[in-house]
Amino acid sequence: MEEAQEKVGETSGRRRFRRICVFCGSRAGNRPSFSLAALDLGKQLVERKINLIYGGGSIGLMGLISRTVFNGGCNVLGVIPMALLPHEISGETIGEVKTVADMHERKSEMARNADAFIALPGGYGTMEELLEMIAWSQLGIHEKPVGLLNVDGYYDSLLSFFDKGVEEGFIEGSARHIVVSAQTAGELIAKMEEYAPLHDIVAPRKRWEVDQLLESPSEVPMS
Repeated sequence: MEEAQEKVGETSGRRRFRRICVFCGSRAGNRPSFSLAALDLGKQLVERKINLIYGGGSIGLMGLISRTVFNGGCNVLGVIPMALLPHEISGETIGEVKTVADMHERKSEMARNADAFIALPGGYGTMEELLEMIAWSQLGIHEKPVGLLNVDGYYDSLLSFFDKGVEEGFIEGSARHIVVSAQTAGELIAKMEEYAPLHDIVAPRKRWEVDQLLESPSEVPMS
């Protein structure tokens, strides 16, 4: 059934996501709008029957979106390094939590199991994860959509920085379109469903050793 749905999505030109990886803060931030955005994104995933991959934390925006998706009946997979367990887990864990050795393994596991990526507001960790997925797309390691939920202009400066990179000749104009952004969750997912890579990749995916980490996630059951 899932394969048939995916083929329908391909022929209609719209992607169909089974799992989306969400990068976000283990803090809630200072504005209520950040928490509301996390809740709204969680509800949008539930409405579309999309499972969640995330950083495994049960506090901050991580906790809000994971509880929303889990309570809505979708599956949740959290991936967290052993060293961060005391810092990002408070109280009961949510859904399935997979413990890994380090940050590199965390990102590889999240990327392998996801059909797309969305960044909510967050700190250095969120931005580092986001930028790595953007770079992997540019390099040709994956062709999955990368979305920014730009709540209250939180990522305006980052988007302007990307534009500056194009202006100064460090980022190809076509590669600027790797990042899909919107102010609301519904609009962002709709844009990501229409995403098609426009940039020239640096090297085909088959040339990367990391290709083995990004094979079809069907081997990890989350249905």
